[in-house]
Amino acid sequence: MARLLEIAAGSLASALAAQEGGADRVELCGSLAEGGITPSRGTLALVRERVRIPVYVLIRPRGGDFLYGDDEFEIMRRDVESCASMGYDGVVIGALDEDGRVDPRCRELVGAAGRLGITFHRAMDASADLSRALEDIIALGCERVLTSGGCANALAGGQVIAGLVKQAGERIKVMAGAGIRSGNLAEVAKLTGAHEFHGSARALLRSRMRYLNPALQDLSPDIEQSNADEVQAMKAQLVSLAG
Repeated sequence: MARLLEIAAGSLASALAAQEGGADRVELCGSLAEGGITPSRGTLALVRERVRIPVYVLIRPRGGDFLYGDDEFEIMRRDVESCASMGYDGVVIGALDEDGRVDPRCRELVGAAGRLGITFHRAMDASADLSRALEDIIALGCERVLTSGGCANALAGGQVIAGLVKQAGERIKVMAGAGIRSGNLAEVAKLTGAHEFHGSARALLRSRMRYLNPALQDLSPDIEQSNADEVQAMKAQLVSLAG
């Protein structure tokens, strides 16, 4: 089975870098500093026009926890419908109830997605029981789940991810993610037995501003952006494992 690389892109520039570097798929997000939220409509429009590889859109109305009110669910449902109407390849969803179980209202989002592919995001890692959450996610009809094994990063959660891969069998794809770079991707792959991997491949991009207000020292002018060379290096690691 081929190993696939998904890049979490927080902008059009990052999505284009993912494509240039040879990524297999993009997860398009806004505000990665908050863990990712739904990108703006302008970003969605331009990415759909300019990125040729498959793109899944993160559907998340805010940062913080994954417990959402009715209004927030309605926002997510409408965002899913918007992505479907714009011709996106898939969406990335997830929500939990107060006790850390998969929120059954996620079925509404799956229904709104229609024929779009569906990934369940790292709300999985915030659940009270990863094994039970996996079964609930399978029951929703999702095609994959993104997980770090409930740990801070995929390397630390490698053994747990391996157990989830075994539990899932052929019923759903388990994608390892969080803290994956070219320097550890091969190790994560061997440890987990997963065939799909998720990382941002970000590098610091220094501001080109010649003037910076010294009174705003707490606001960094620099940004982080997916780097095509790092994407290429990550992809090369996966290719080498197949050799």
